[in-house]
Amino acid sequence: MTDTLFRDIDIVDGTGAPRRRGDVLVRDGRIAEVAAPGTITADAGVVATRPGSVLAPGFIDMHAHSDLHLLTHPEHTPKITQGVTTEVIGQDGLSYAPIDDAALAVVRKQIAGWNGNPTDLDFSWRTVGEYLDRLDRGITPNAAYLVPQGTLRLLVVGSEQRPASTAEIDRMCAVLAQGLDEGAVGMSSGLTYTPGMYADTGELAALCSVVATYGGFYAPHTRSYGAGALEAYAEMIGLAKSTGCALHLTHATMNFGVNRGRAPEFLAMVAAARAEGADITLDTYPYLPGSTTLSALLPSWAMSGGPDAALARLDDPAERARIVADVNVNGSDGCHGVTVEWETIQISGVAQDELSGYVGRTVAGIAAEEDREPVAVFFDLLRRDQLATTILQHVGHEENVRAIMVDPGHMGGSDGLLVGARPHPRAWGTFPRYLSRYVRELGVLELEDCVHHLTGRPAARLRLADRGLIRPGYAADLVVFDPATIHDTATFEDPRQQARGIQHVLVNGAFALADGTATGVRAGRALRMDATREETR
Repeated sequence: MTDTLFRDIDIVDGTGAPRRRGDVLVRDGRIAEVAAPGTITADAGVVATRPGSVLAPGFIDMHAHSDLHLLTHPEHTPKITQGVTTEVIGQDGLSYAPIDDAALAVVRKQIAGWNGNPTDLDFSWRTVGEYLDRLDRGITPNAAYLVPQGTLRLLVVGSEQRPASTAEIDRMCAVLAQGLDEGAVGMSSGLTYTPGMYADTGELAALCSVVATYGGFYAPHTRSYGAGALEAYAEMIGLAKSTGCALHLTHATMNFGVNRGRAPEFLAMVAAARAEGADITLDTYPYLPGSTTLSALLPSWAMSGGPDAALARLDDPAERARIVADVNVNGSDGCHGVTVEWETIQISGVAQDELSGYVGRTVAGIAAEEDREPVAVFFDLLRRDQLATTILQHVGHEENVRAIMVDPGHMGGSDGLLVGARPHPRAWGTFPRYLSRYVRELGVLELEDCVHHLTGRPAARLRLADRGLIRPGYAADLVVFDPATIHDTATFEDPRQQARGIQHVLVNGAFALADGTATGVRAGRALRMDATREETR
């Protein structure tokens, strides 16, 4: 590999320290030297950069849904063009390892709206280690993996809504331990998604105790971000206290009308727990709408038994009446305990081409145009698209987003879905948006502090001993951008748009993006962790 020299450039090193001018030499995939400007004289290719450019560590996406996209689209343009050099996958309690044939069939169908369901992909892995081996065949950014608790439950207990037995909990703990042994960094949950949401606090505590033993962290999608959001966060904080497990509150937010302006209450709860010794961090995306599947709005009981059982209930008049009562009157636990506001539910993607005309429209708007009840449109789309429809939920509050963003444990996570006709623009724009809107335009964060949120701080959470900072000996995951011009161009109407102002991206010392153009070089790898939770080189 040819040596690479960044000469006389502003360095923002990922620690939060003020930028400084300097030279940075990259050799054999690592940062070989950091020195005063103009002092490195090694025989190396000098990288051309624009005036005012900044060299920073590559960004770390703490919440990604690229589990299949890394394999089906290994060039991974949406993320590499944002400056992302590492992603954390296996999120929200549902992914593709550890798995068996029966559980795989359910997962593929249930989260087709998150990841697609490619028929030409070889799903022959079964363990976490085998999945990480598959990633190592060639990906562009690095990837770290969380063992998904919902998949564990599906594998051991099944899709039914019932308590797990002691023997089943022991089995889940054993499978989780194997995944951590094979290199996972922790465990995720999706506690508004089935079957993970069927786990009680005791079951989660048993699993978190295993994660704590391995020095990993627990990343829960909590039981609610709407009604009862503070109680849902309190449950997770209680788990951290009782088990000693590090807690990372992923896509931490306070949504829906009931939580407008209530972020300070959440943050006070987190600060109090930290003061008592709990290890708590969090990530957010810098947008107001959320994104998920349309089927996620169903009450949990309606998903018991898995996707096929849920579809059968849609054809049963009595069961349909129960669902209507929950989504329209009682508040569905799948919709965070609130009644569904159909005018906030916008269709972002469908699996069936015949439904493409619904993309970009709200359920309320479709209902009005077709002279139907919104819930009838809901049932129709679920059935015709076999639960694969994706949505945007316009339920966020700017004051909450800004308040949580300045928390001392905050990091960036896109939560970006990469499938569908009009996915959430956060899949293409999260990291440039932080640096443009919330640094340059609004001044919510200083540049150096924001880079720390996106690099050094998440690397510490992941216990990556030699990533996230610009220091000699560290892996050369680097990004060059212009802080005066960087900005996201992805919009809700046209979401697959490359950000501007990012010039170069290196992953393990190789250029994944050069002069703003993806190179196709696949130098990324799975970042496996050993039992001490430091990356195994």
